[in-house]
Amino acid sequence: MLDRALDVAVAAAREAGAAIRGYYKDAYTVKEKGEDNPLTDADLASDRILSDRLRGAFPDFGWFSEEQVDDASRLRSREVWIVDPLDGTKEFTLGIPEFVVSIGLVVEGEAVLGVLYNPIADELFAGHARAGVSFNGAPVRVSSHVGLDGARIVCSRTEMKKGWFDAYQSQVKLQPLGSVAYKFGRVAAGLAEATFTPQPRNEWDICAGVALVNAAGGRATNRHDVPYRFNNPNPLVDGVCATNGRVHPDILGLMRDVEKKV
Repeated sequence: MLDRALDVAVAAAREAGAAIRGYYKDAYTVKEKGEDNPLTDADLASDRILSDRLRGAFPDFGWFSEEQVDDASRLRSREVWIVDPLDGTKEFTLGIPEFVVSIGLVVEGEAVLGVLYNPIADELFAGHARAGVSFNGAPVRVSSHVGLDGARIVCSRTEMKKGWFDAYQSQVKLQPLGSVAYKFGRVAAGLAEATFTPQPRNEWDICAGVALVNAAGGRATNRHDVPYRFNNPNPLVDGVCATNGRVHPDILGLMRDVEKKV
């Protein structure tokens, strides 16, 4: 099942990405879902494609998308697709190519499959728990780096501008990046050692990324070092810590320092 699900998810992500690419730096409608939370025609076009392709291929699976009204029937499903049709909409509207189509599959609460596709950079992160992870078709794993010294951390531009990481600037290599999900992909592919935030995130922001980091040999937990369980009534999760596993304790310690500044 996972191999077929991965094939369908990759094809759906590429098709949705092509639709998003058609709107990029072009005329599109932007609405506000909330403070600093835009919604565009590209989000909606991607959502329609993902819904048609994934639900069409697996009609018995539950469904949870950021852009659709939540259907509580998903809570009774063993398998659930959790998707963000365009993670990084703010970057999309600013013309910054740091956003992805994010598709995660959950089985009995565990994120087991993930696909992340950046349609502008044409970067595809894909994999599942039994097959490992690929980046643009080549097998990848998390990095082998140990300790904070020289660790590459993909972080939020907003959090960086607030000075949260100033005390660590000389020790770690900060890499500001847009989409939350995209950051997970970088960690899973060994292109960074960690990403984290003490701030709450939603399941659709992280589901695919958690599946990829875990399948690539890394570790993903909330800020209290508790592994995630998905398909909950309340989709908010208590912070993010995704690493290559080797630096996980160090990053949790750094997070505790950062939380004092939040």
